[in-house]
Amino acid sequence: MKIDLTDTTSSKINAALMEARRASGSTAAGMVLTLVIVTDEGSAYDALKAANDASREHPSRTLAVIKRAGRSPRARAETRLDAEILVGSAAGSGETVILRMHGELVSHAQSVVLPLLLPDAPVVVWWPENAPLHPAQDPLGSIAQRRITDAVTAESPVGQLAQRAQSYTPGDTDLAWTRITGWRSMLAAALDQRPSTITSAVVEGESYNPSVELLGLWLHTRLHVPVERVVTNGPGITAVHLRTTDGDITLDRPDGLMGTLSMPGSPDRQVALKRRETSELIAEELRRLDPDDIYAAAVRTPVDRLREPSDEPAPVVEAAAAEVAVAAVAAAAEAAVAAETPAPAKQAPAEAPAPAKQAPAEKPAPAKKAPAEKPAPAKKAPAPVTAKKASGKRSAKKAGA
Repeated sequence: MKIDLTDTTSSKINAALMEARRASGSTAAGMVLTLVIVTDEGSAYDALKAANDASREHPSRTLAVIKRAGRSPRARAETRLDAEILVGSAAGSGETVILRMHGELVSHAQSVVLPLLLPDAPVVVWWPENAPLHPAQDPLGSIAQRRITDAVTAESPVGQLAQRAQSYTPGDTDLAWTRITGWRSMLAAALDQRPSTITSAVVEGESYNPSVELLGLWLHTRLHVPVERVVTNGPGITAVHLRTTDGDITLDRPDGLMGTLSMPGSPDRQVALKRRETSELIAEELRRLDPDDIYAAAVRTPVDRLREPSDEPAPVVEAAAAEVAVAAVAAAAEAAVAAETPAPAKQAPAEAPAPAKQAPAEKPAPAKKAPAEKPAPAKKAPAPVTAKKASGKRSAKKAGA
């Protein structure tokens, strides 16, 4: 059953829901929660289809909030609420209400949603795209016990993870985390079967996929080992390698369908690791409405903790090896030339010691002259004695005269 309401109110929508329920022969609601989807016209169809499929496991009232502020000043000044009600097979196992808000009503969406919530039932808000920076502080997010975002749809998925870590509030979660549930389960089961000492880990996946980063951060926080992030062509996560003392534990999924689990001392096994649809992810998130502490620890770990292999060192190493080889060849050529012309090699050491012999020959010469000059005055010292003799001869002549 489908009911269209134009320029309506929340009370008229509630009355239409009661009338549709009576017409279908079901007076009781029989729904366990209220799922609020905040989206635009472009993503509304896919989001509603996923919610309707998930409602077969979790019967719920789905409220799709589509904000249409308007492009012109006149359209923005017009305040109007249009509703489309789906009950029965077109709405899965619950009820679906599509709310199109125009004009100033866009800024007060919570005033329209509050009267339509199921009484005494939890509320979950899901942003398929364009999630707010702080989901818990958003007017619609503040009335929910669980807030679901999707970092894959952001312009910068890795930067979106950093924003989610900064604004995390108990009750927040992300579909990028839900996508790695199968990987986490298989790796945990492998370690339970073969306990080993893990030294490091490697996570391989396509670029700009936040699930790859979250899986690496989860391994880092739980195992306390360095984790390396390797970029591949995908799809999604392609492989995880756990380096252990006994060998590598590898979970490889190159095609996005089936994975291969390899462990030391055990044969390879095929495991189901199919990439899941959005409806399955939403159904998994609706199974638990309590805070996810494991997700909180993983998303709060800085992404720079993951090591990325550099593509430049390999060429540098090869260039260095080439330089070493060229130097070795040059050294061999110089040695060969030196072996053919040994004459200059003998003259060079002959000229070097010649100055060494002349230098010590000149130094002892002054040492020999110095002691030769000192005894010369000792021989001239008896000169006064001759003077006395001369005076004695003169006195003798005088005396003789």
